[in-house]
Amino acid sequence: MTSETPDPRLRAWAPVCQAVALLLGPYAEVVLHDAARDEVLAIWNPMGGRGPGDPSLLGELDALDQAAPDVYGPYPKLLPDGRRLSSVSAVLRDEDGRPAAVLCVNLDRGPLEHAAALLAAFAAPTAPRPEPLFEQDWTERMNEVIGGYVRAHGRPLRRLGREDRLAVLRELDRAGVLAVRRAVPAVARALEVSRSTVYTLLAELREEPGTPGTPGTPGAAGTPDASDAPDAPGAPDGPETPAPPALPAD
Repeated sequence: MTSETPDPRLRAWAPVCQAVALLLGPYAEVVLHDAARDEVLAIWNPMGGRGPGDPSLLGELDALDQAAPDVYGPYPKLLPDGRRLSSVSAVLRDEDGRPAAVLCVNLDRGPLEHAAALLAAFAAPTAPRPEPLFEQDWTERMNEVIGGYVRAHGRPLRRLGREDRLAVLRELDRAGVLAVRRAVPAVARALEVSRSTVYTLLAELREEPGTPGTPGTPGAAGTPDASDAPDAPGAPDGPETPAPPALPAD
Protein backbone atom coordinates (compact mmCIF):
# COMPACT_ATOMS: atom_id res chain seq x y z
CA MET A 1 0.00 0.00 0.00
CA THR A 2 1.51 3.31 -1.07
CA SER A 3 1.10 6.68 0.65
CA GLU A 4 -1.40 7.63 -2.05
CA THR A 5 -3.53 4.56 -1.36
CA PRO A 6 -5.87 5.14 1.59
CA ASP A 7 -5.77 2.61 4.37
CA PRO A 8 -8.80 0.32 3.95
CA ARG A 9 -9.45 0.58 7.68
CA LEU A 10 -9.84 4.33 7.31
CA ARG A 11 -12.24 3.87 4.42
CA ALA A 12 -14.29 1.51 6.56
CA TRP A 13 -14.26 3.24 9.95
CA ALA A 14 -13.39 6.90 9.45
CA PRO A 15 -17.01 7.92 8.72
CA VAL A 16 -18.09 6.39 12.04
CA CYS A 17 -15.28 8.16 13.89
CA GLN A 18 -16.08 11.47 12.25
CA ALA A 19 -19.78 11.10 13.04
CA VAL A 20 -19.06 10.57 16.74
CA ALA A 21 -16.66 13.52 16.78
CA LEU A 22 -19.22 15.79 15.12
CA LEU A 23 -22.00 14.71 17.46
CA LEU A 24 -20.00 15.27 20.66
CA GLY A 25 -18.32 18.41 19.33
CA PRO A 26 -15.07 19.67 20.83
CA TYR A 27 -15.62 17.74 24.06
CA ALA A 28 -14.77 14.28 22.70
CA GLU A 29 -11.50 13.04 21.27
CA VAL A 30 -11.90 10.16 18.84
CA VAL A 31 -8.82 8.07 18.09
CA LEU A 32 -8.35 5.18 15.67
CA HIS A 33 -5.30 3.12 16.57
CA ASP A 34 -3.36 0.83 14.23
CA ALA A 35 -3.29 -2.45 16.17
CA ALA A 36 -0.49 -3.96 14.06
CA ARG A 37 1.92 -1.01 14.18
CA ASP A 38 0.82 0.24 17.62
CA GLU A 39 0.47 3.81 16.39
CA VAL A 40 -2.25 6.39 15.91
CA LEU A 41 -3.92 5.84 12.58
CA ALA A 42 -6.19 8.91 12.72
CA ILE A 43 -7.51 11.31 15.33
CA TRP A 44 -10.42 13.75 15.57
CA ASN A 45 -10.66 16.62 18.09
CA PRO A 46 -7.23 15.87 19.61
CA MET A 47 -6.90 16.79 23.29
CA GLY A 48 -3.43 15.69 24.29
CA GLY A 49 -1.25 16.80 21.38
CA ARG A 50 -1.17 13.42 19.67
CA GLY A 51 -1.33 13.01 15.92
CA PRO A 52 -1.29 10.30 13.25
CA GLY A 53 1.86 8.19 13.46
CA ASP A 54 2.43 8.80 17.19
CA PRO A 55 2.84 5.71 19.39
CA SER A 56 -0.39 4.22 20.68
CA LEU A 57 1.26 2.22 23.49
CA LEU A 58 -1.44 -0.42 23.35
CA GLY A 59 -1.15 -3.66 25.24
CA GLU A 60 -1.01 -7.15 23.77
CA LEU A 61 -4.31 -7.29 21.92
CA ASP A 62 -3.71 -10.86 20.80
CA ALA A 63 -3.99 -11.89 24.43
CA LEU A 64 -7.61 -10.77 24.52
CA ASP A 65 -10.13 -13.57 24.50
CA GLN A 66 -11.97 -13.54 21.17
CA ALA A 67 -15.12 -14.60 23.01
CA ALA A 68 -14.88 -11.63 25.39
CA PRO A 69 -16.73 -8.39 24.65
CA ASP A 70 -14.72 -6.11 22.40
CA VAL A 71 -16.08 -2.90 23.97
CA TYR A 72 -14.57 -1.67 27.25
CA GLY A 73 -15.74 1.16 29.47
CA PRO A 74 -16.67 3.77 30.25
CA TYR A 75 -13.50 3.98 32.38
CA PRO A 76 -11.82 7.08 33.87
CA LYS A 77 -8.77 8.86 32.47
CA LEU A 78 -6.97 12.05 33.48
CA LEU A 79 -5.19 14.66 31.36
CA PRO A 80 -2.10 16.54 32.58
CA ASP A 81 -4.16 19.73 32.88
CA GLY A 82 -6.45 18.01 35.38
CA ARG A 83 -9.39 17.37 33.09
CA ARG A 84 -11.21 14.14 33.83
CA LEU A 85 -12.32 11.95 30.95
CA SER A 86 -14.76 9.11 30.51
CA SER A 87 -13.37 6.75 27.89
CA VAL A 88 -14.62 3.84 25.83
CA SER A 89 -12.44 1.52 23.73
CA ALA A 90 -13.60 -0.91 21.06
CA VAL A 91 -11.44 -3.59 19.44
CA LEU A 92 -12.20 -3.78 15.70
CA ARG A 93 -11.38 -7.15 14.19
CA ASP A 94 -10.68 -8.25 10.63
CA GLU A 95 -12.39 -11.06 8.77
CA ASP A 96 -10.17 -13.61 10.51
CA GLY A 97 -11.04 -12.35 13.95
CA ARG A 98 -7.67 -10.70 14.60
CA PRO A 99 -7.52 -7.18 16.10
CA ALA A 100 -7.11 -4.76 13.18
CA ALA A 101 -7.70 -1.45 14.94
CA VAL A 102 -8.83 0.02 18.22
CA LEU A 103 -11.36 2.84 18.38
CA CYS A 104 -11.20 5.06 21.48
CA VAL A 105 -13.58 7.85 22.45
CA ASN A 106 -12.43 10.15 25.26
CA LEU A 107 -15.17 12.45 26.56
CA ASP A 108 -14.25 15.54 28.59
CA ARG A 109 -16.45 15.41 31.69
CA GLY A 110 -15.71 19.01 32.68
CA PRO A 111 -18.62 20.70 30.85
CA LEU A 112 -21.04 18.07 32.13
CA GLU A 113 -19.82 18.46 35.71
CA HIS A 114 -20.07 22.24 35.48
CA ALA A 115 -23.61 22.00 34.11
CA ALA A 116 -24.61 19.56 36.85
CA ALA A 117 -23.15 21.83 39.52
CA LEU A 118 -25.00 24.82 38.06
CA LEU A 119 -28.31 22.97 38.01
CA ALA A 120 -27.78 21.65 41.55
CA ALA A 121 -27.03 25.15 42.83
CA PHE A 122 -29.88 26.84 40.97
CA ALA A 123 -32.42 28.08 43.55
CA ALA A 124 -31.08 25.57 46.06
CA PRO A 125 -32.16 26.18 49.67
CA THR A 126 -29.39 27.90 51.60
CA ALA A 127 -31.17 28.85 54.84
CA PRO A 128 -33.27 26.94 57.35
CA ARG A 129 -37.02 27.23 57.07
CA PRO A 130 -38.55 29.83 59.41
CA GLU A 131 -40.59 27.44 61.54
CA PRO A 132 -42.82 30.12 63.18
CA LEU A 133 -44.28 30.79 59.73
CA PHE A 134 -45.31 27.15 59.30
CA GLU A 135 -46.07 25.83 62.78
CA GLN A 136 -49.83 26.13 62.18
CA ASP A 137 -49.71 24.86 58.59
CA TRP A 138 -50.77 21.22 58.86
CA THR A 139 -50.67 20.85 55.07
CA GLU A 140 -46.90 21.39 55.20
CA ARG A 141 -46.64 18.57 57.74
CA MET A 142 -48.79 16.40 55.49
CA ASN A 143 -46.60 17.13 52.47
CA GLU A 144 -43.42 16.45 54.46
CA VAL A 145 -44.71 13.06 55.60
CA ILE A 146 -46.04 11.90 52.22
CA GLY A 147 -43.24 13.40 50.14
CA GLY A 148 -40.63 12.08 52.56
CA TYR A 149 -42.03 8.56 52.30
CA VAL A 150 -42.04 8.70 48.49
CA ARG A 151 -38.43 9.90 48.38
CA ALA A 152 -37.23 7.45 51.01
CA HIS A 153 -38.76 4.43 49.27
CA GLY A 154 -38.17 5.53 45.68
CA ARG A 155 -41.73 4.80 44.56
CA PRO A 156 -44.13 7.32 43.03
CA LEU A 157 -47.57 7.81 44.57
CA ARG A 158 -49.33 5.71 41.96
CA ARG A 159 -47.18 2.71 42.89
CA LEU A 160 -47.80 2.84 46.61
CA GLY A 161 -49.54 -0.28 47.84
CA ARG A 162 -51.83 -0.88 50.77
CA GLU A 163 -49.02 -1.36 53.29
CA ASP A 164 -47.31 1.79 52.03
CA ARG A 165 -50.47 3.83 52.48
CA LEU A 166 -51.05 2.40 55.94
CA ALA A 167 -47.50 3.37 56.89
CA VAL A 168 -48.07 6.89 55.58
CA LEU A 169 -51.31 7.24 57.52
CA ARG A 170 -49.59 6.10 60.71
CA GLU A 171 -46.99 8.83 60.25
CA LEU A 172 -49.67 11.39 59.49
CA ASP A 173 -51.49 10.40 62.66
CA ARG A 174 -48.29 10.74 64.72
CA ALA A 175 -47.77 14.18 63.17
CA GLY A 176 -51.26 15.22 64.26
CA VAL A 177 -52.53 15.72 60.73
CA LEU A 178 -55.47 13.34 61.02
CA ALA A 179 -56.79 15.25 64.04
CA VAL A 180 -57.34 18.33 61.88
CA ARG A 181 -60.82 19.13 60.57
CA ARG A 182 -61.13 18.38 56.83
CA ALA A 183 -57.76 16.62 56.75
CA VAL A 184 -59.02 13.40 55.16
CA PRO A 185 -60.05 14.93 51.80
CA ALA A 186 -56.69 16.69 51.59
CA VAL A 187 -54.83 13.46 52.42
CA ALA A 188 -56.82 11.60 49.76
CA ARG A 189 -55.89 14.20 47.15
CA ALA A 190 -52.25 14.11 48.18
CA LEU A 191 -52.13 10.30 47.99
CA GLU A 192 -54.08 10.36 44.69
CA VAL A 193 -56.72 7.98 46.03
CA SER A 194 -60.42 8.30 46.82
CA ARG A 195 -61.70 9.39 50.19
CA SER A 196 -63.39 6.02 50.63
CA THR A 197 -59.98 4.35 50.30
CA VAL A 198 -58.58 6.58 53.04
CA TYR A 199 -61.52 5.83 55.32
CA THR A 200 -61.12 2.09 54.75
CA LEU A 201 -57.45 2.29 55.68
CA LEU A 202 -58.22 4.44 58.72
CA ALA A 203 -60.69 1.81 59.89
CA GLU A 204 -57.89 -0.75 59.74
CA LEU A 205 -55.60 1.55 61.72
CA ARG A 206 -58.25 1.98 64.40
CA GLU A 207 -58.19 -1.78 64.99
CA GLU A 208 -54.39 -1.84 65.46
CA PRO A 209 -53.20 -1.98 69.08
CA GLY A 210 -51.36 1.10 70.23
CA THR A 211 -52.79 3.40 67.58
CA PRO A 212 -52.48 7.02 68.83
CA GLY A 213 -55.73 8.77 69.59
CA THR A 214 -58.88 7.62 71.29
CA PRO A 215 -61.39 5.78 69.11
CA GLY A 216 -64.67 7.63 69.03
CA THR A 217 -63.05 11.03 69.46
CA PRO A 218 -63.36 13.36 66.44
CA GLY A 219 -60.00 13.56 64.68
CA ALA A 220 -58.58 10.35 66.19
CA ALA A 221 -57.07 7.85 63.79
CA GLY A 222 -59.81 6.02 61.96
CA THR A 223 -62.51 8.16 63.56
CA PRO A 224 -63.26 11.05 61.19
CA ASP A 225 -64.85 14.28 62.22
CA ALA A 226 -68.46 14.60 61.15
CA SER A 227 -67.50 17.10 58.49
CA ASP A 228 -65.11 14.54 57.00
CA ALA A 229 -67.81 11.96 56.34
CA PRO A 230 -67.30 10.24 52.98
CA ASP A 231 -69.46 11.19 50.07
CA ALA A 232 -72.13 8.89 48.79
CA PRO A 233 -70.95 6.55 46.02
CA GLY A 234 -70.46 8.48 42.82
CA ALA A 235 -70.96 11.87 44.45
CA PRO A 236 -68.35 14.44 43.45
CA ASP A 237 -66.19 16.23 46.00
CA GLY A 238 -67.53 19.68 46.81
CA PRO A 239 -68.85 21.96 49.53
CA GLU A 240 -71.07 20.31 52.06
CA THR A 241 -74.78 21.13 52.35
CA PRO A 242 -75.39 23.06 55.61
CA ALA A 243 -77.67 21.46 58.18
CA PRO A 244 -81.16 23.01 58.53
CA PRO A 245 -81.60 25.46 61.41
CA ALA A 246 -82.91 24.08 64.68
CA LEU A 247 -86.54 24.79 65.52
CA PRO A 248 -87.16 27.18 68.39
CA ALA A 249 -88.24 25.63 71.65
CA ASP A 250 -91.90 25.97 72.67
